[in-house]
Amino acid sequence: MIQFPKPKVEQFFRTSNIYDFAVSGDEKRLIFSSNLNGKVNLWAIDLPNTSPYLFAHRDESTNFIKFDPENRYVLAGYDKDGDENYQIYAVPSEGGLPQPLITGDAKEKYFFCHLSEDGERVYYMTSEGNPSFLNARVRNLKDNADTLLNEGEVSPTYLAAVSDNEDAFVYTRMFANTYVTAFVKVGDETHYLTPDQEKVHVVFSPVFTNDETIYFVTNYDSEYNYLAKYDLKTKTFSSVFSIDKESISIKWDKENKVFYLITEKGVEDLFYRFDPETEKLEKLALPVDVIEKVHVAKSGNLYVLGRSATLPFNIFTSKDGKDWEQLTDNRVLGISREDMVEPEVISYASFDGMEIEALLFKVKPENDNGYTIFWPHGGPQASERKMFRAMFQSFLNRGYTIFAPNFRGSTGYGSSFVKLVEQDWGEGPRLDNVAGIEWLFENGIADREKLFLVGGSYGGYMALLLHGRHPEYFKAVIDIFGPSDLFTFVKSVPPHWKPIMDRWLGDPERDKERFIKDSPVTYLDAMTKPMLVIQGAKDPRVVKEESDQIVAKLEAKGRDVEYLVLEDEGHGFSKKENEIKVYSLMLEFMEKHQG
Repeated sequence: MIQFPKPKVEQFFRTSNIYDFAVSGDEKRLIFSSNLNGKVNLWAIDLPNTSPYLFAHRDESTNFIKFDPENRYVLAGYDKDGDENYQIYAVPSEGGLPQPLITGDAKEKYFFCHLSEDGERVYYMTSEGNPSFLNARVRNLKDNADTLLNEGEVSPTYLAAVSDNEDAFVYTRMFANTYVTAFVKVGDETHYLTPDQEKVHVVFSPVFTNDETIYFVTNYDSEYNYLAKYDLKTKTFSSVFSIDKESISIKWDKENKVFYLITEKGVEDLFYRFDPETEKLEKLALPVDVIEKVHVAKSGNLYVLGRSATLPFNIFTSKDGKDWEQLTDNRVLGISREDMVEPEVISYASFDGMEIEALLFKVKPENDNGYTIFWPHGGPQASERKMFRAMFQSFLNRGYTIFAPNFRGSTGYGSSFVKLVEQDWGEGPRLDNVAGIEWLFENGIADREKLFLVGGSYGGYMALLLHGRHPEYFKAVIDIFGPSDLFTFVKSVPPHWKPIMDRWLGDPERDKERFIKDSPVTYLDAMTKPMLVIQGAKDPRVVKEESDQIVAKLEAKGRDVEYLVLEDEGHGFSKKENEIKVYSLMLEFMEKHQG
């Protein structure tokens, strides 16, 4: 009989992503954005058929998809080569080439917010004329009249909800990831949704359940997010429902008058149905460990986009939230879930006794090469979760164990925990990571002579900092678009980020000593291990100069540094060939430095 070799790492590289989806009002068509053909485009499924076909071709990333309620057109937001300057395009109802609808200068941003129920008015945010704080506008598609609704001030301000009668508007004002207030404007009146705006808290996902009642998610006076409401008649705030140690986000089922609660609990999500009238809570099954998006159709049918550690992005549907049908068949080429690695959830004590949760992906014994990859996640106010990464599974296939800690500042562990990284990027989180490394050694999981360090974004920053301050731990280091100098980084972020940088990172003059101490470039002399640096030329978050400068400084010292710049990418890899190029180079780099 024919004998086939074990699965090859190249098979993981061909896995596609699904980034977003939308469902038509009559549930006859589902559109999703994916890099199925190597670049991001819109694909469609004519339900109940599940065979996808190309719906709109542009070869660029999208940040939203929206059906016209009358099925006359589809709206989508496109950027250019990952620059995140999204602008709004329209696609014919049967698909085709997107045409500009709400666009402007290539450096401006136009973010979709809301489409009126008759499909004739588009509400959106724009950087045009107010790049730091943003403006809210509405475009009438009948006569192209464009009206200013709100001029952002003080901090970036976003239109978050519009009442059905289009008389009331909820805006969120962002001072930091952990400090987001909200107010409702009705005519000339403005009312805040929570009682004390000086108290640090968040408000998000506001929903008008009728023209006088706004439900939303907040952690006002709480460690975890809960469901609250604001009554426009009485001008009162009230707490509605919470779940112990679970952070809630919501979707409203307008027809059936129930909420669906998606809760984040550490490394996985949970799913509930909640009736606000009876306060009945029903836990529902999930086909995945991590939910990216939930859509509730008028029929009450549920649609979920999600992934698990051994299951790539897929879309599922259910009539009752218990029995799920998989609509897409996104899989790893020729590899079953059994051939991949599920993570273990472990915890360890950090330098100060704080408990840190982590994911440990133990390589299968038959593949084990003896080496371990330490992965500090990006964000930093994010977390590593039970979610499929082609990079992880391909590296596991090649023999590497992977350890990914949720150090202080990670989400999913309460508001106090996530705030611990604010104005402390390089001390507490760094020492949490060091404690994780020592835990690996003490438990015999990693060899002190066989540890690689790999990170992207904030994880890239942490990789650089750990390299500079603790080089003795690592064989070699890979930095993927990580900030290298906090002084230059804080000045180069997008304009609408700058108002939040003080609380998030600090002030370069007031906090000069800390910026020096926590900047990787301070420790160039200690960065003696081989390095690979990867950067997107169009990255708006961590600009190319952040990688350019540290590579140049290390090369001037005669260090072993490889540098790959992707000219048509931003803060990530939207094009499949680029992703394959990056992962292949990373594997080659680590194999070269195993000796």
